[in-house]
Order: sequence, then structure tokens, then C-alpha cells
Amino acid sequence: MIIEHLLAITIAFVLDRIVGDPPSWPHPVKWIGALIYRLDKRYNKGPNRKWKGLMMLFIVLLVVFVPALFISTVAYQIHPLVGIIVESILISTTMAQKSLKEAALEVYHPLQRNDFDEARVKLSYIVGRDTEKLDESEIVRGTVETVAENTSDGVTAPMFWAWVGGAPFALLYRAINTCDSMVGYKNDKYLDFGWASARMDDVVNWIPSRLTGFIMLLANRPKKTETRTAWRILYRDAKKHPSPNSGWCEAAAAALLGVQLGGINTYKGIVSNRALMGDPLDPLERNDIVKMNTILLQTTFFFLLILWLGGVFVDMAITWF
Repeated sequence: MIIEHLLAITIAFVLDRIVGDPPSWPHPVKWIGALIYRLDKRYNKGPNRKWKGLMMLFIVLLVVFVPALFISTVAYQIHPLVGIIVESILISTTMAQKSLKEAALEVYHPLQRNDFDEARVKLSYIVGRDTEKLDESEIVRGTVETVAENTSDGVTAPMFWAWVGGAPFALLYRAINTCDSMVGYKNDKYLDFGWASARMDDVVNWIPSRLTGFIMLLANRPKKTETRTAWRILYRDAKKHPSPNSGWCEAAAAALLGVQLGGINTYKGIVSNRALMGDPLDPLERNDIVKMNTILLQTTFFFLLILWLGGVFVDMAITWF
């Protein structure tokens, strides 16, 4: 079965890279988001919010996983080829390779015209931090950090879980990640209600984020330093990030670009001082956005090759035993 999953992942990878997520098309993540919004509005009040948040997460995962498992199972019973095609379409909806690249370019193009106001607006669409007063280097930093973090969250992590359990697991991952992005905040409203979603997101991203950080350095050549130094930076800085997972991709990106990420962010006027990652061998500049997109594409392609190698090895081991 793992070879079928790999074929489906490969087709999904190509679909996502070429087609992406056209805004007018129906999309499971939109439906998941609508469900989370309704459950949040209904249950995020009164006492016992941790338990209510856990119940919300369970409902979302059940609603997503059961139909995905049913559709995939029926498709494979009709014919293996039908199963692979259906599964590839489902998996492609969990990935955001093209849309992530295009979102970064939406910030880059105004910078090329020195239209910093437009660049700040475009950046505000993809980050949670305040963007109104950012200068060029801070706009670039926000874009690079977003692409780096979402290389795992938006592409390789769903690929990894599809490798583990096909389309149902990929959609399960996307549901958890969407729950975290909508309610996993450490503020008065969501500290308790979003606790389960945030913790579950940490768990399901633990392996993919580290694999992605490693593969970033394997698939790309550092711009300003030696490969050995880039690995040292990764291990030195990855754990500085407040997230147990996001630092692995951001530290790898900083090492490859020869820049320093992290620093002061503001969220609705509240200052957050993030640890610095990477060595400031070069100042951040607009072309780093293009370079980060290249790192994204090369990393995700190499990640796919690693999944194939691992899948063939596992399949041979199962056959042997």
C-alpha cells in the first residue's frame, strides 16, 4: 500500500506545484475553517474551556477523518488506479507549495517598485505581526520567516503524514494545523480553549519540522558560509524559537541565506522579542525572498525523493519478512 501512497503523493505534489489552490475552487480547508469557527463560537465560553477545546478538536478530526477514510477506501475498492487518483486529489488539497511561493512574490514585486506601503499590506495577509511600520529589511524578514516555517507546515508535513497513512492522515494533519492556526493563541480568549489544538499541532509537526530542516541543508548550498557551519547554526539556533518546531526551518533558512532572522515583532501593539537565528553575514534584502522561494522548491522536491527512498525500503522490508 505504501507504493500507492507514494504515487498519490507524487501526483499531488505535481498538481500543487502547477495548479495550486485557485481561490474560486472548493477547498476542504475552507470547510474545516468554517466548522472550527462555528464550534469556537458555540463552545468557547463559560467554565471548563480546556475540555470544550478538546471536544472541539475531537469533533473536527472525526468529521474530517471518517469521510476521507471512506472515500479513499471505496476508491481503492473500485480500482487501484482510481484509488491513487482520488487520493492524490485529496492530498493536493492539504499542500500549499504554489500559493506559498506566490504569496511571497506578492510581497517581493511591490518591493521591486519601492512601493513599501503595498508590500506591507501584502505581508499582512500572510503574517500575524503588525506590518504598518516595517522597513524593507523587516518586510523581507517577515516574508522569509513565513516561507521557511510553512515549508514544513504547508508542504512537507502533509506529505509526511500522507506517506504514513495516505490521504486520511494528510487531511487529519491539515485539520489539526488549521485548528491551531485559528484557536491556538496564548491570549485570554484562547489560552484554555486552544490548548489541545496547540499541543496536538506540536506533536504532529515534531518529526516533519526536523526532517525538513535537515533536508533544507542537504538540498541547498549555503550562500555565504561552509556547509559545516550551516549545520552548526541549525543545531545552535533551532531550539531558540518559542515554538518547539518552527525554529528548525527558520534556523536552516538563516544559515543558507547567510542572514539573521528573529528579533522584535509586535502583535496588535504587544511587543514580542524573538531570539535571533543565524549569523548576520549579509543584511536582509529583497532578493532574499526569491532565494527563499528557491530553497522552498528544492527542499520539497528533495523531501519527495527521500519519501520514495524510505517507502521503497519499507516495502522491501515488509516483503522480505
